[in-house]
Amino acid sequence: MRIERPGPVGQRRWTPLTAVNGGLAFGLELAMLAALCYWGFKTGSSLGTRLLLGLGAPALAAGIWGLFLAAGGPRFRLPLAAEIVLKLVVLGSAALALHATGRTALAAVYGGLVVVSVAVEYTTG
Repeated sequence: MRIERPGPVGQRRWTPLTAVNGGLAFGLELAMLAALCYWGFKTGSSLGTRLLLGLGAPALAAGIWGLFLAAGGPRFRLPLAAEIVLKLVVLGSAALALHATGRTALAAVYGGLVVVSVAVEYTTG
């Protein structure tokens, strides 16, 4: 098994597997933003804290994603291992957020899908 960085979306060689995984990856990214927003609004003790966490956590994740992980080509390129770890950490934060709000089964399913999607993305070339 060879691990390699996928190219920008427009330059990738698409197969049925990579196309399905691309759709799954996009869905996981959207779910990450929703889960972080949900966590923030459920976690905060006051309206100000809820707003800060509910809007700030997804904004921070989106900022990191745009700078280092964007499928169309990130602004700053990381070494391959760091890119994979950062992707797992950022997407994994949503699983932790779901678990923290009591959605343990959903967190487990989401986390499993993240691991599978990232593995497919970096091993199918």
